[in-house]
Amino acid sequence: MVSIAALMVSCVSVGAAAGKPDFPANDVNNTENEWKLIAVYINGEDTLFRRDTLPKEPGNLFTLTLGAELLSGVGAPNRYSAPYTRGDNQSISVMLMRSTMMAALFEPEKLNEHDFFIYLQNAYEWKQVNNNLELQSKTQNGSEVRLVFSL
Repeated sequence: MVSIAALMVSCVSVGAAAGKPDFPANDVNNTENEWKLIAVYINGEDTLFRRDTLPKEPGNLFTLTLGAELLSGVGAPNRYSAPYTRGDNQSISVMLMRSTMMAALFEPEKLNEHDFFIYLQNAYEWKQVNNNLELQSKTQNGSEVRLVFSL
């Protein structure tokens, strides 16, 4: 019985290692990457949101992980996830987003969680620029938004 259990664990380990592609550290498709929002531009203008000015105390805010079919992360402070699809020419379509409903003890002045979720929900294009991930999106009133994430 012990040898069968050891064999099963061994087969699962080999299968998992063989099925996992070897992605470079900055690859968007690497589901282990947690991208952190570093800047937000609306209609090409800098909103002055800067990750490096956030207090260290609240922990990670405004993160994004792109799984095979599910994007997820942390807003400020809620965890979120949404199914999504990537199409041709770096298009992206985010389905209905869900999140926890914790009260925010801290929310950066230049970006609130509600707007961050709207920008993610409205994302229509992604690209990598200088090792950053950029999502093109729209505000509720149709203004262009560019979210810049870094590892």
